[in-house]
Amino acid sequence: MYSGSSDGEGHETQQRKIPPASSMLWVRNLRRFIGSGTGLGSEALMELETKRILLDIFKEKQQKNAESGTIPSFYRKKPEEGSISHRVQRLAKYRFLKKQSEILLNADDLDAMWVCLRENCVIDDSTGAEKMNYEDFCHIASVCAEQIGPKCRRFFSPSNFMKFEKDESGRIAILPFYLYVMRTVSLTQARIDMSELDEDSDGFLQSHEMEAYIKGLIPNLAQLRDMPDGFIPMYCRIASRKFFFFCDPHRRGKACIKKVLLSNCLQELMELHQESEEEVTDTEQAENWFSLTSAQRICGMYFISSIYSLNNCCM
Repeated sequence: MYSGSSDGEGHETQQRKIPPASSMLWVRNLRRFIGSGTGLGSEALMELETKRILLDIFKEKQQKNAESGTIPSFYRKKPEEGSISHRVQRLAKYRFLKKQSEILLNADDLDAMWVCLRENCVIDDSTGAEKMNYEDFCHIASVCAEQIGPKCRRFFSPSNFMKFEKDESGRIAILPFYLYVMRTVSLTQARIDMSELDEDSDGFLQSHEMEAYIKGLIPNLAQLRDMPDGFIPMYCRIASRKFFFFCDPHRRGKACIKKVLLSNCLQELMELHQESEEEVTDTEQAENWFSLTSAQRICGMYFISSIYSLNNCCM
């Protein structure tokens, strides 16, 4: 009797069907309520609005790409001289280069760093070289930060320490590290100076811009300080031609600033910082292509060949 009634109840349960969720009134009302956004908070509404705006932008870009074809635009017209965009570009460039110059180490900062390195290093008994381990490296970094300021911290990173050759005790020589700092500062300053002369800010220097850069270097190069004023324009033209010969292989009339900085020509030109009378012999001056002796010799050869060609034409 009990078991039969139980079987009847089970049969009735099987005949019942749960209606789908989409047919329930409360489910439809809840979806409609949420879809309208009236039941959401301000953050959720903002997120929905952001998604809608981004979706509209994406659809607009897709439509433009479909209309213009598969090739994306790769040329942007430079702002016209005197326009607002041109002035804003020049102002942004000026402020950026000024900020980079302010965080650059000057000559006094480099001298102070060299003193800190020598005062806190260890002399190797076998070679007599001045070295430092990583603990000394970190200590010198804190001392330099106190004396020079935070702008020297980027040179005392662990990755910079690992760039140099270490002995069996894990120490590096202080001289290669200091030369690395000096070269980095010199190249950064050269990059700033070249960027200031780059009128259209495209990362390239034209011939007159390169000549202006070389002319600005002459007072700072010890072996060129006594150059006659009348010979300066010719020297700048001669030196500029060598840079363009190596850094402009396709003869486009402009040299990439990055290639100029990494070229051997700039390194050879910077060697003229040495005092000519005491540190450099006459033979070494002649071997340097940018020396005054070499430039005068090239200029003389040019005039001799010009006169010879002129005489042949007259004959």
